[in-house]
Amino acid sequence: MDESAMTKREEPDDNPQGETGTQDAAPVSQLRAATNEHIRMLEAILFAASEPLDEETIADRMPEGADVPGLIAHLQSLYSTRGVNLVAVAGKWALRTAGDLAFLMRRETVDQKRLSRAALETLAIVAYHQPVTRAEIEDIRGVTVSKGTLDLLLQIGWVKMRGKRRTPGRPVTYGTTSEFLAHFGLESLGDLPGIDEMRLAGLLELKVPAGFSVPQPSDALAADEDPLDADELDLLKTGGDELP
Repeated sequence: MDESAMTKREEPDDNPQGETGTQDAAPVSQLRAATNEHIRMLEAILFAASEPLDEETIADRMPEGADVPGLIAHLQSLYSTRGVNLVAVAGKWALRTAGDLAFLMRRETVDQKRLSRAALETLAIVAYHQPVTRAEIEDIRGVTVSKGTLDLLLQIGWVKMRGKRRTPGRPVTYGTTSEFLAHFGLESLGDLPGIDEMRLAGLLELKVPAGFSVPQPSDALAADEDPLDADELDLLKTGGDELP
């Protein structure tokens, strides 16, 4: 009888611990629900975006305190095996068709930006040799570059006036834009094809000349390059590649 009474008296002591465990589980469940809701919000924002978004823009649209980098990493992992992937483009984020399914889209896309050979060669030179001036482009191509060719690339938005050389005449330097990176699916200039990729694509012969190397382009201002201000840009838009 005494042992039974002792057992009955001890049973209530376990209940408070059970109640505490239930109370502790509630915040965890709430946190999990909030995170899932944030993932849904991020998914909606990226799906509706007409262009790639940077983390700052995403954070402005998300609830305060949302872990945007963590949510992006989770969503990127979640979409990694799906027909649509979350990819980084020029330092921004966008939903894109998975690379292995691109063939399904070929009949649906219409390329409206058909460039001449001169424009393609000029674009390639700007991409790989930036910062580069018109005179340097002409020296590499071996022919004169018409103003119309550069104007077309500027109008499309793939090339920009980025600075000015500290040389007589202060010639304008050209470089590529974030729109160029986005169109060709590049995260940065470092993702431009190298020698091996060019060989596989048939753009280079198997045996290249001795000493041949692919230039290393840069977004940063060169040692002999100054930035352009708004007034100088307006002046250059009226014509010419040199500043008074």
